[in-house]
Amino acid sequence: MKNKLKTLRKELGLRQEDVANQLGVTRQTIIAIENDKYNPTLELAMKLARFLDTTVEELFQLEN
Repeated sequence: MKNKLKTLRKELGLRQEDVANQLGVTRQTIIAIENDKYNPTLELAMKLARFLDTTVEELFQLEN
């Protein structure tokens, strides 16, 4: 699964640490998601989308 987390985070001027602190996860979790090494739980995906003011579908895309 691909995602736009890094792009959207940077557009909002946020650091990985800012996102991690806001959502109660580690910076390493945010790094892993951005590098497509970890697919978040549905709950975390929804929290990320809400925090970044987007939808889960916009933030994450299934690869063909």
